[in-house]
Amino acid sequence: MIVLLGVLVVVIGFATKRNPLLVVGVAGIATGLLGGLSPGKVLAAFGAGFAGSRAVTIFAITLPVIGLLERYGLQEQARNLIARFARLTTGRFLALYLGLRQIGAAVGLTNVFGHAQTVRPLAVPMAEGAAERRFGQLPDRTREKVRSFSASADNVGLFFGEDVFLAVGSILLITGFVNTTYGTHLEPLQLALWAIPTAVCAFVVHGWRLLRLDRHLERELLTANVPDNAVVEATK
Repeated sequence: MIVLLGVLVVVIGFATKRNPLLVVGVAGIATGLLGGLSPGKVLAAFGAGFAGSRAVTIFAITLPVIGLLERYGLQEQARNLIARFARLTTGRFLALYLGLRQIGAAVGLTNVFGHAQTVRPLAVPMAEGAAERRFGQLPDRTREKVRSFSASADNVGLFFGEDVFLAVGSILLITGFVNTTYGTHLEPLQLALWAIPTAVCAFVVHGWRLLRLDRHLERELLTANVPDNAVVEATK
């Protein structure tokens, strides 16, 4: 039971708003030492864990590259590109991105798009550029709304699209658990096929919400730009 003190370290660290990486590291070291491991074995366990999940640290490579591209005008070029398509509004662009994200995830390309490599440097500037083309300079509140909808398009597309892919981890986990526990013979293809209606419904529902964003922006920004005396005259 004494090894569970590592959990207490995590709770105290998060409750006092300490650095999460530092809290988890200290909790791991404390748990290992309380469990009877030597400092060398604790260090070896950390090394084995890092080597086994080193793909998680891929952001250490992608973020500097994206930062360098942004420094040389990536976001400005994205805004200029969206300005060439007069009929492509913010909602229509994000609905298009949702579809591309979902299709990419459905064929296993989950890392082609994403928040770090696509949403922040490309999707957000293009969505904001489409709104600025229609309404001019955006207030901070509206800009944050556009950014949140851009992030939601990526999240929904990935979440409901990846289950259509046969070799995704969740599909393999479900089939393995069901077949082992209940003695059935469930194929990944069966689960993937049943995930298609859910993915289609998710695209329709969230795509509709993204298209409605244009109407919300129009109502919000045009009302804010109307002079007070014009509003008074309109209400008479």
